[in-house]
Amino acid sequence: MINGYGMMGDFTLGFGGIFMILWWVLIVVGIVALVKWLTAPHGSTTPGRGALDILKERYARGEIEREEFEQKRRDLEA
Repeated sequence: MINGYGMMGDFTLGFGGIFMILWWVLIVVGIVALVKWLTAPHGSTTPGRGALDILKERYARGEIEREEFEQKRRDLEA
């Protein structure tokens, strides 16, 4: 016995210290993840970029023809 503890007491004390450190790391990581999630913008669109802007970009890249662009623009503005 060492200081009133047997060999098993020393062994579990070492693991207890490791698990306590892991527990605190887990708590800190959880708090950081929660703060990031709460401060992140939640929405399906990027601010300042609407459907009409995307439509104009597609037309500029040549993905759609003028008639399709005009029809979709009228639909969006209605």
